[in-house]
Amino acid sequence: AQGGLGIGLTVVRSIVEMHGGTVEARSDGPDRGAEFTVRLAVADDAAPIAVDAPRLKPADMPRLKVLIVEDNVGAARTLAALMEKFWSHETRVVHEGLGAIDAAAEFEPDVIFLDIGLPGLSGYDVARRLREKPEFARTLIVALTGYGQAEDKRRSREAGFDEHLIKPVAAASLEPLFLRASATR
Repeated sequence: AQGGLGIGLTVVRSIVEMHGGTVEARSDGPDRGAEFTVRLAVADDAAPIAVDAPRLKPADMPRLKVLIVEDNVGAARTLAALMEKFWSHETRVVHEGLGAIDAAAEFEPDVIFLDIGLPGLSGYDVARRLREKPEFARTLIVALTGYGQAEDKRRSREAGFDEHLIKPVAAASLEPLFLRASATR
């Protein structure tokens, strides 16, 4: 294995904190291993379980064309299925940077959810190339990524992204983006 991008713990922390928990990491130093502790509250049987469901129904949301560019095949398919089920959007999925540019030209999406760490061409480069084309001047381009440092957000703005969301993202938080995209059509 070649190692990862170094974002795994950040993603775990985000998920655990969304559930009201904490994550701790501890190590005695290099080559000494690491210990990770996840603490979550035990659910009370009488307490309702909050489900992050969208607030708007498909009838309340204009149907949009959404391009999802994500190299994690399972995550991309799941996101597409949710968008189709919850809001009846038409979706396309692409798993690498170069293919995203061709897919965008052919599909003409209203919204593009674009991962940054893609094979072939980074999400930053894809956004820059799309913004060079007049037909994508009004397309809402959203970074949906594990990269969440201030520098990552600055780079996404410079590349032409309209928004920068950190994975995992709550489904209901996508609705304002869809409404914004529908207003610019």
